[in-house]
Amino acid sequence: MTQDVFFPIGTPGQPWNEQEKAQWLAQVTIKRSYQDEVISQLSSISDTFQQINYGALDFNPEKYPLFAFKSKNWDNNKKTILVTGGVHGYETSGVHGAIQFLKTKAAFYESFFNIVVAPCVSPWGYETINRWNPYAVDPNRSFYPDSPANESAALMSFVATLGDIYAHIDLHETTDTDELEFRPALSARDGKHYEKGIIPDGFYLVGDSDNPCPEFQKAIIDSVKKITHIAPDDDGELIGVAIEQFGVINYPTKKLGLCAGMTNNQFNTTTEVYPDSPLVTTQECNDAQVAAITGALDYIIDYMK
Repeated sequence: MTQDVFFPIGTPGQPWNEQEKAQWLAQVTIKRSYQDEVISQLSSISDTFQQINYGALDFNPEKYPLFAFKSKNWDNNKKTILVTGGVHGYETSGVHGAIQFLKTKAAFYESFFNIVVAPCVSPWGYETINRWNPYAVDPNRSFYPDSPANESAALMSFVATLGDIYAHIDLHETTDTDELEFRPALSARDGKHYEKGIIPDGFYLVGDSDNPCPEFQKAIIDSVKKITHIAPDDDGELIGVAIEQFGVINYPTKKLGLCAGMTNNQFNTTTEVYPDSPLVTTQECNDAQVAAITGALDYIIDYMK
C-alpha cells in the first residue's frame, strides 16, 4: 500500500534542497560515543593484526578517524577476505560483530586467508544512530566512482591497495526503525510517497543477483540458524523482494552501489540481523554476525580443496 507520510521536514512531493538537508542535520543528536564504544576496543586487536588509519570523515576528521585491520603476515599466495561493519552506523551488531570476530575467530582463519576487517565504516552514523551521513547521503548506496559519501570513498581507496578481494562479507541489520524512521525520511528527502514495507522477523541474507552463489549463502544460513532464527518468507518474499532460497534474497549489488559490490569478488553476501526481536539478545546479535563470517569462511575453505 502507498501512503502519504508527512515527514516533519520538507514539502510533500518535493525533494529536499540544501536548506532542508541542513534543517534535518540540525535536529540530529549524538546518542553514543564512537571513542568509548568502538575505538577503545581496538588497541588490543593491534597486538595480532596491523591497525591502519585509512582516512577520516571530512565532517570532523579529528573526531572520526577511520580504522581497518589486516593480517600482519600478509601472503600474496593467499586469498584475501574482506569483512565490513557499520556501513550503516546505526546497525550496531555489524560494528560489534566485526570487532568480536577480530578478537575471537580471525586469527584461526589467517592460516587460510589474508584477513581485512573495517569494523565501523560510518562512525558519525554510529554516534547518531543514523542510516545516512551528515549530508543526508546513504553510504551503502554510494560505492561507485566519484562517490558522494566520504565514508564510501575512503573505504574504496583503502581496499584498492589490497589487491584482489576473493570474498566480502558485509555486516548489517534490518531494524524496526527502517520503517518507523528511515524509509519515511528517504521518501521525504526524494520527494516521493512513502510505500510501507514489512520488516522480516529474523535473520536473512542479501546475495548478489549477478553472482548469487546459492550454496555459499546456504552455508551461512546454516551457520547462523544455530544462533538465531531465520526470517520466514512473506508470500515468497522478504522486504518485497522474491526469495532465492530460505532466508536469502538477491540484489544487483554493483548497480545499487552497495558495499558488497565494491570489488570484483568471487563470493559476497550482506547479512541482515534483526535486533528488535524479543527472541534475541544484543550478544546473540553479535554472535550471529560472527557465525555468518565463520560459516562463509568454512564454506570457502572446503570449496578451495
